[in-house]
Amino acid sequence: MQQLLKPATFLLIILIGYLLKRCGLFGPRDYRIMQVTVFTFTLPASIIVSFATNPHHVSMLLISLFALVCALLPLLLTFAASRRRPVTDRAFLMLNASGFNIGNFCFPVLQAFLGPSALVTASMFDIGNSVMVTAGINVMTTSLLHIDMDKPLTEQNPGNAPTLPYRRPADRDARRLARRAKLRSVLRGFLTSVPFDVYLLMIAVMLFDIPIPGFIPTLLQPVADANSFCSVFMVGMLMDLPHTAKDVKDVARVLGWRLPLGFAFAAFAWFVLPFDAGVRKAAVMLSLAPTAVFSTLFTDKVLGNAKLAGFTLATSAIIAIVLMTAVNILLPA
Repeated sequence: MQQLLKPATFLLIILIGYLLKRCGLFGPRDYRIMQVTVFTFTLPASIIVSFATNPHHVSMLLISLFALVCALLPLLLTFAASRRRPVTDRAFLMLNASGFNIGNFCFPVLQAFLGPSALVTASMFDIGNSVMVTAGINVMTTSLLHIDMDKPLTEQNPGNAPTLPYRRPADRDARRLARRAKLRSVLRGFLTSVPFDVYLLMIAVMLFDIPIPGFIPTLLQPVADANSFCSVFMVGMLMDLPHTAKDVKDVARVLGWRLPLGFAFAAFAWFVLPFDAGVRKAAVMLSLAPTAVFSTLFTDKVLGNAKLAGFTLATSAIIAIVLMTAVNILLPA
């Protein structure tokens, strides 16, 4: 019974966040306040506390590599499979079918199911995942579809073509300047992500075996404890119901890609990864994680449709809670 109460609590928090927004206590953009709180404070604190209180071995970097592949492969597959669809449909699919919501969703869920030690696996998984979700997915999607990253797609006359028209600069200096601008944009996406910067710092701590002073996790523990509620509550604030049949089809298309690929990644994690049952069980759950919060940010920036991306996130989060509960009951630790 206790195993069923934990996911029910998360679903209740999501529902409360959504209902409070519908009642007018929160505005449609107020989720950004919670987003800043989570990404700047509670999630980085959870990462640091996890590394400070649990041993992280270099061999666990294999989990990071696994996560990178899991986040990259769906983007490439959806790009290839949607080559005859309009560019707006392709952009929504590619931005939301790839990447995982680990720090904001899986951290609290895994901690509730498997205890604090599961955050070791979650942290290492999120290192590889963060390479894609913090910037990689947006950069690759806009580059493959020839979308200008600096203005919404609606202002670029997308039409029904599968990609926007692309003209390669004829001048060599112009090409060099374009490459530099793209590189600066990519680096800015990575370096302005506080969780990603904290991961880089923790990797250095792990590789060089640098001890973390005991007062740091003690100081940050209350902030880290707030990550569970703030992260799940933010999912509810992001949620909004679709308005048209096309919106429903777009969400269904994303889930139609995420679920089969998630099951495939989960099977690989359980049967192939060379770790003990506890680590593999955590990796299975992580493979079934919902869409990333960054996907809502990038969808808003590229398509101006954060609400539909938020509904996709909330729907995939509800499905993920059900699947993770089943995994927790069925698989041995």
